[in-house]
Amino acid sequence: MSSDNEKGGDKAEFEKAAEQADQQVASFEVQEKTLLDKVQHFLHKNPTMVPVIVLLISLLAFGIVAGERFFSAFNLSLIIQQVSIIGILAAAQSLVIITAGIDLSVAAIMVLMSVIAGNLAVKMGVPAPLALLVAFGGGTLAGLANGLLVTRFKLPPFIVTLGTWNIFFALNLWLSGAQSIRSQDIDDKAPLLKLWGENFAVGNAQFTYGAILMVLIFATLWYLLNKTAWGRHVYAIGDDKESAELSGIRTDRTLVQVYMLAGFICALGAWAAIGRVGSISPQSFYEGNLQSITAVVIGGISLFGGRGSIVGPLFGALIVGVFQSGLRLSGVDVLWQVFAIGWLIIIAVGVDQWIRKLAS
Repeated sequence: MSSDNEKGGDKAEFEKAAEQADQQVASFEVQEKTLLDKVQHFLHKNPTMVPVIVLLISLLAFGIVAGERFFSAFNLSLIIQQVSIIGILAAAQSLVIITAGIDLSVAAIMVLMSVIAGNLAVKMGVPAPLALLVAFGGGTLAGLANGLLVTRFKLPPFIVTLGTWNIFFALNLWLSGAQSIRSQDIDDKAPLLKLWGENFAVGNAQFTYGAILMVLIFATLWYLLNKTAWGRHVYAIGDDKESAELSGIRTDRTLVQVYMLAGFICALGAWAAIGRVGSISPQSFYEGNLQSITAVVIGGISLFGGRGSIVGPLFGALIVGVFQSGLRLSGVDVLWQVFAIGWLIIIAVGVDQWIRKLAS
């Protein structure tokens, strides 16, 4: 009898302990998320909100510090004009970074295509529309070369595009003879090349058609990446290339298409850059590669690939423009403007890492 009672007591204690453990697990599961957890979850679901919030805070801060001049229609429209070329390069860069790659040659492709179009139309007398078509084809072929080196030879995108950046830059100098094509010569022989630099007024604001082109490029890419199967494949490759292959996606073909499209966008940027600068220089936009990456990172696209909205880099480019304009109007030296942009990049990468913890 005593043995049966002891067994019964042990069983009751075991059931009581198990019940307490279940209650503890249940209480842990229903534990409310902190405000920081909710913010992290919200930003993970809506990565574009990070640059939007930063842009709004920047506008408010510089509006207070720099005064009414900052919020003038002329200054705000000038910011959009100034970031239009880097914004176009950032659009091309974003496509590659979403696939977990990087393209250090975007600016070199852009400048090379502007030199080609200028040489054909201004120096050789080729009709401007035909010269532009050659430049578009050249940009696409440059992207094809990058894509094939990455996919067929399995070379790291960083190394491939670092190499082609040097190659394209050398070709710029060779084809141009290290000489610029003057604005007057373009006006006389091929004014179509400066189309995107023409201004139009909206009230007191002055915009260029190049800014409109930038917005159209981002809108087109948004549609491709969010409303087509091809766009879903691009994100899948960036998230996990091996899993994408196992699911039936032809990853190498898609990657080549991404690099080709990026090259074509760079050629469009070349046309816009001629209008923006007014002349064609083989050494212009030398820092465009880094500036495009800066816009992409600040815009919330993850350098690890597979996450981020294509619209983010547009806001990223605007943030850089707002900082430069606001600090300049506040009387801050150019050195400290660069210093501030550097911190923006570091903070943006840190925020991205923090948000990514939710998915890991």
